[in-house]
Amino acid sequence: MRKSNTWTIVSKEFARFFGDRQLLFTTVIMPGLLIYIIYSLMGSGMARIATEGRDELVTLTVENMPASLSLELNDLQSQQEAIVVEAAFGQDEIDALGDKDLNAVLLRFPPDFDQQVDAYLPASGLPAPNVEIYHNSANNASARIYAQVEQLLSDYEASLSNRFDVNRADSPEQSFDQASMDDVVGDLLGKLLPMLIVMMIFSGVMSIAPSAIAGEKERGTIATLLVTPMRRNELALGKIVSLSALSLLSGISSFVGIVLSLPKMIHNSEAPVDLGLNYTFADYASILAVIFATVLIMSTAVSLLSALARDTKNASTMVMPLMLVVMLAGLVPMFQSGTATNPLVYLIPFYNGIESMAGIFAHEASWSAVWTTVVSDLAYTALGVWGLTRMFNSEKIMFSR
Repeated sequence: MRKSNTWTIVSKEFARFFGDRQLLFTTVIMPGLLIYIIYSLMGSGMARIATEGRDELVTLTVENMPASLSLELNDLQSQQEAIVVEAAFGQDEIDALGDKDLNAVLLRFPPDFDQQVDAYLPASGLPAPNVEIYHNSANNASARIYAQVEQLLSDYEASLSNRFDVNRADSPEQSFDQASMDDVVGDLLGKLLPMLIVMMIFSGVMSIAPSAIAGEKERGTIATLLVTPMRRNELALGKIVSLSALSLLSGISSFVGIVLSLPKMIHNSEAPVDLGLNYTFADYASILAVIFATVLIMSTAVSLLSALARDTKNASTMVMPLMLVVMLAGLVPMFQSGTATNPLVYLIPFYNGIESMAGIFAHEASWSAVWTTVVSDLAYTALGVWGLTRMFNSEKIMFSR
């Protein structure tokens, strides 16, 4: 008898669980789907980064080309990896590598390199012949050829029992990587900060929006609002504006945190080195505008789901897939090189804000991209207000239990 009662309880709980499609999706399907999509995105992103710039030819300028490595270096040209040019270069050519759009690598051998290597004795204690490779790590094509040349030289050096050095700095000021800290750190911030900002904004929206309409339905106060002498579109707009204003506090908090933290990133307390993060007032204003537009579109989307839900708990469950979408969109900049150049990308809700912020932080954003993001999100918000108005006019939706 006791076993029968236990089985009855088990059957009842199973029926409740498997009969609730939303609970089944969020508990069983969504975790596996989330892991699959994230790992697939990471794999494709890493593969894209690994092959980034392979279709771009790099000009490899070699000064004092040695006969011992001439065949191997020219093989890069026969494989259509680079255009190999034998020529002397000076500081002006080295400084020009600071432009991350320049596909170039400069390789300098000492005069009579082969003879110096043959005559060098490691036990002498004297400096070994030094080979210099100048490149820009912020340029994927340049970094690719640099890695290949460095590997070639490392293998050759090992075969000679370390009779020469590669990129030995003779002074603290000498740098072989000409990428500016502005490019390097800006690219890093563009990959990390948009995801953090969007997730904090979404957390703020999640904390208040699901109960704004579903909570009214659950408490039975939605009927009172619907019979008041106001138009339904005014009610819909009021809900979205109020939720957006409250959620914007989270966005502003994130924005203020960024503004206050960037100087700390520019100056390290142990080594006060200028990282060159030259963000202007226009950059900060653009970030704030994108945050505002992102808050609006998120509040609108969650409000629509809240209106469809039966109660607050059901609303939180329905919002989970949206959180999945936002998380995936936030991960995309981490696995791509540069920012999107296709203008249609900035018409995609949620993702457009992430791409715009990534571009601003990386100093690659255009005003057209930012304005496209803001205007399109405002248009989607207006469309959401219209949809929410239609829901308020539906008794089936508003009084469902």
